[in-house]
Amino acid sequence: MGFIQKDALRITIFSYLGMFLGYVNKAFLFVILLSVEQIGLLNLILSVGLLMAQFCNLGSAYTIIKFLPFFRNKSKRDYGFFPYNVLIVTVGVVIFTLISFLFKPQISSYYATKSPQFVHYYFWFIPIGIAYVYYMLFENFLKAIYKNLIPVVVYEVGLRLLTTIALLVYAANWISFDILVKISSAIYIIPTLVLVAYLIYLKEFNLDFGTIRISKRFRRILFKFTAFSFVSTLGNIVVTTIDELMIAAYLGLGETGIYTTIVFITAFLQVPYRSLIRIVNPLIAEYWKARDMTKMGELYKQSSSVLLVISTTLFMYVWINCENLFYLLKPEFVTGINVFLFLMIGRLTDMYFGINGQIFTLSKKFAYDLIFTITLIFLVYGLNVLLIPKLGMNGAALGSMVAILVYNFGRALFVWFQFHLHPFTKSQLWVLLIFAANVILFEFIPHFDNRFLDIFVRSALFSLSYPLLLVVFKVEKEINNYVDKILVQLHLKR
Repeated sequence: MGFIQKDALRITIFSYLGMFLGYVNKAFLFVILLSVEQIGLLNLILSVGLLMAQFCNLGSAYTIIKFLPFFRNKSKRDYGFFPYNVLIVTVGVVIFTLISFLFKPQISSYYATKSPQFVHYYFWFIPIGIAYVYYMLFENFLKAIYKNLIPVVVYEVGLRLLTTIALLVYAANWISFDILVKISSAIYIIPTLVLVAYLIYLKEFNLDFGTIRISKRFRRILFKFTAFSFVSTLGNIVVTTIDELMIAAYLGLGETGIYTTIVFITAFLQVPYRSLIRIVNPLIAEYWKARDMTKMGELYKQSSSVLLVISTTLFMYVWINCENLFYLLKPEFVTGINVFLFLMIGRLTDMYFGINGQIFTLSKKFAYDLIFTITLIFLVYGLNVLLIPKLGMNGAALGSMVAILVYNFGRALFVWFQFHLHPFTKSQLWVLLIFAANVILFEFIPHFDNRFLDIFVRSALFSLSYPLLLVVFKVEKEINNYVDKILVQLHLKR
């Protein structure tokens, strides 16, 4: 885990820097400068664009992680594996761009009543979709060759910094909201171009389709995996976007603005998870290639243990201050506290089960993931249809939580029965018991009238009652190793 921790630490630092900029944008500048309807519109355009990117990639972006180790040969230019995947993505871009134009009347009619502004800016999700699908392709290639840092910097930090600049220009009344919408879509091309430049610098950018030397047999294997990856990855994007799409249609852009802001706030929980996945994906592919189940099992347990501690710690810092934080945003955001709780439970589940999805999808049993993905899609959609009209935003969040719980437990059971791997350790039980005790304890601690003082005191008390205790009593070995490495890098420990 030493190599993983070192790389993951740097990526996590930049990811949190990007998250900080994201909070400046979405939890501060958005809230101050824009109405909840305008927030909803910008976030809805982004969500539809990211959904389009998932369709356009046709599963190819994720094929790189699994199969590049089999094709890696610099003298033969990886047998044209890079241009082969670029070609597939380009086909996807052409197909789904045409679909976006052809089905505009049907899609627009779905939003015409509750979210007519989205209809006005309909085509501006297309630049986001096209730019992001190529970014995903190039990012995954860089992941596969262990070049993780630059993609994080340009997307997590660079893109959000550009958004900050656009918002400040808007605040100075130098541009209208109409121009802000268009700029917010167009800037997604910049991280993609930076990755192109980086790949050229590394001499890895190959668009010579004549170098493609993939046998028919292997193309059939690639096609099968790509097809199932395409459906599988749709499940992940469905959970993160279908709520927003359906809230906009059922309730309007105002509720969409509140919901999407809370979704963003909960997303910080998954920064350590995303950082870890960037590192372990190619490792898991190598372990499967070597059939090294011992190392696979160790990685599964260690990553889950670390993510359990980190996720529960971050959850509590926000949960014990939830009312204060939401009130400081805008009073109307307080109505989303239950949304926050339900979504956070889903995030905790994702992180606790750690890398089971990667173990599953990178194995020879990847085709079975189709069952779980289809179940997830139907669960989310069905629960939203049932619950949004009755419970509003809370119904969408509750539906997502239930769907994610079912999805993760199902995949974890499959991994256990098929590969005899699980993420559980005895130390995790102590972590959960101490966490549960803290949840109960803070329900009885009184609040101060001054919200800023209340946030400070409650956060300080929690720091002494949970994360510090876990480290001092060495409840989780991996966390102590991780903390020791940070202290050494900060020259606070030898």
